[in-house]
Amino acid sequence: WADDFLVMNKWFGVQSMSRLRGGADRVRALTADPKFDDSNPNRVRALYGSFSRNAINFHDVSGDGYVLLAEALIELDSKNPMVAGRMVSAFNLWRRHTPGRQLLMKAQMERILATEGLSKNVFEVVSRALA
Repeated sequence: WADDFLVMNKWFGVQSMSRLRGGADRVRALTADPKFDDSNPNRVRALYGSFSRNAINFHDVSGDGYVLLAEALIELDSKNPMVAGRMVSAFNLWRRHTPGRQLLMKAQMERILATEGLSKNVFEVVSRALA
């Protein structure tokens, strides 16, 4: 099973969707797994895309989930701006959250916008979300 590409994508997705505490740290640890390849868009979406839909850990009151995704998207943008542009939309509904979470999400979107050399794809999505 470890050599089955689809099974591994599902495994990464399930791990990042876990409702157990410490989800952001678990995702960070998964990036060190030899089977994780950040140059593979499907693997990246399986891990980070699933995490961004994890209502418990992505939206943790500490804001660590937002920091994790912003860091990943900033790095991904230099390698694959199209995938980063699609995935950054996880921040689009920031106004629907509690005021504390809104501030944390907005801070990460502003951090993304301040990135030097940001792609047009990511810039447009984040700019629209903040407008």
